[in-house]
Amino acid sequence: MSAPAGTERFPVDTLRTRLSGRVLIPGDPEYDDARLIALGGLDPSPAAIARPVHDDDVAAVVSFAREHGVPLAVRGGGHSGAAHGTVNDGLVLDLRDMTALDVDADARTVWADAGLTAGDVTKALSPYGLAVGFGDTATVGIGGITLGGGVGFLSRRYGLTIDNLLAADVVTADGQVRRVSADHEPELFWGIRGGGGNFGVVTRFQLRLEAISQVVGGMLLLRATSEALAAVMVAAQNSPEELSPIVNVMPCPPIPGVPAEHHGTLVIMCELCAVGSTADGEAAVAPFRAAGEVLLDGVAPRPYAELFAEEGPAFRPVVRGTSLFLDAVDADLAVAIMERLEAADGMRVVQLRPLGGAIARVPADATAYAHRDRRLMGYVAAILGPGEDAQGPSDWVAGTADLLRQGDDGVYVNFLFDEGHERVRAAYPGATWDRLTALKARVDPTNLFRRNQNIPPAR
Repeated sequence: MSAPAGTERFPVDTLRTRLSGRVLIPGDPEYDDARLIALGGLDPSPAAIARPVHDDDVAAVVSFAREHGVPLAVRGGGHSGAAHGTVNDGLVLDLRDMTALDVDADARTVWADAGLTAGDVTKALSPYGLAVGFGDTATVGIGGITLGGGVGFLSRRYGLTIDNLLAADVVTADGQVRRVSADHEPELFWGIRGGGGNFGVVTRFQLRLEAISQVVGGMLLLRATSEALAAVMVAAQNSPEELSPIVNVMPCPPIPGVPAEHHGTLVIMCELCAVGSTADGEAAVAPFRAAGEVLLDGVAPRPYAELFAEEGPAFRPVVRGTSLFLDAVDADLAVAIMERLEAADGMRVVQLRPLGGAIARVPADATAYAHRDRRLMGYVAAILGPGEDAQGPSDWVAGTADLLRQGDDGVYVNFLFDEGHERVRAAYPGATWDRLTALKARVDPTNLFRRNQNIPPAR
């Protein structure tokens, strides 16, 4: 019997003998589910999927890929907008069987394996009354979000995820397992805090925790008008740092509790999370409630973990998107955004996130995420309908991003799609890029870890 397509490129049986975990190939019962990532519209066909269960397994996979010249992709949550969590005819290192979690409640720290998701960790910490900021979506893997920076519900009060990273275990291209921290291999520790997966496979994170049991949070849905959007953005840009709002302008999904006549009409979806006392939280969200006609008010005191709600059946949207930084959204820009969305067909989204607060108090050169002084992050996306051609949505995304752009070419690496080298370069301004390429040359000189927003080795 001939080998499955792709596996003749390297000896899968040899790889299997090196691992305690599983190796899946085409035809295996679990292969078809394992090969999928969050991004839809793709039919990935890796030659093999390795599912390690400990660091030695990861080191064995990395060494195997290096020795055999096999294209290697690293998969955690699988949410890469550029589909970096898979590779056709190559080897996927899938971390999802590595899910150990060790909480030290007294020290307020946790060691979390990279196969865990943001929802996994947040829910596990909830009984302790502790939390760490891991974005805003339950199914996102903690590895990808942490290595790129980590913007989410707690960022303005407690910083990015990387600002709470104390140490990590990294398997580098030479197959070595390294524990890095501010005191041990500090340059590699600096690089993994914002530099993405360019420097190795991070298998485990030690994170500082905060005492957070209850927040004032949830979804507030307003009927979208330019006046309401302008008022929401005034509230967002002037909100206390205890509140990290996420503002989405988009057609209304069929949300339970929202009258059917509003489904498909433009709404302002505010995802709100305020830490601190209930009274202060209610005061922080009050300007959002007053900004326009409320269609649904789901904002209330609740356990923080409830913001990471369980999701339904796997949703694999086909998305075109891009991201940028901007200074402000005034009344004129609010009008332009609404006009742009009103003229669009299908599911189109403009998302706006205020930054600042604790994010801005970290020096720009302290981590590989250097955009510390940025005030707002914008994200523009088009979710394609069945059979919809991608060109029109892609053009809409590009034109809308141009409308929002205010002279800042920077970008948050975790919100990059497959946008080319210059956009990756824009994620790392000034001397940050040179420092990262020098680090890459030292720890991954052959660019084994290139299925990512790639930083090439310095020449």
